[in-house]
Amino acid sequence: MMSADARRDAIREILNRHPVATQEGLRRHLAARGIRAAQATLSRDMAALGVQRQKRPGGGRYIVDSDGGTLPIEPVRRLVDSVQTNGALVVVRTKASAASTVARALDEAHVKGVLGTLAGDDTIFVAPSSARGGQALARALRRLLGKSPS
Repeated sequence: MMSADARRDAIREILNRHPVATQEGLRRHLAARGIRAAQATLSRDMAALGVQRQKRPGGGRYIVDSDGGTLPIEPVRRLVDSVQTNGALVVVRTKASAASTVARALDEAHVKGVLGTLAGDDTIFVAPSSARGGQALARALRRLLGKSPS
């Protein structure tokens, strides 16, 4: 099984070299390299890479910055299941294997009150910048990620 980083490197290279307009087209390019990926995996990878659709005469195509781009919050909202706090620490639960993608988006969003993030497979620990900032940070993250209190 291929690592997510290796698969994402292949996706980045394909999108920089070939005009790919659909996820199915991307899957075909990956398959030609012996890489199999489900549609959900491709969606997560594309979000992690900051892939965007560029309109061009004759149709659109996917593009990715050579450095991987900045990962915006909007595409990762659907990967988040819940945001909870114990008052001292905020826990963000995600879909399986999506925690690192969401944590990167949070880090790059420079959310006020976040000291740092630590991602596992489907769980992110978000450390507030102040010892008593967990409740306020959880509220801010819920608003940002479009989640209601659970």
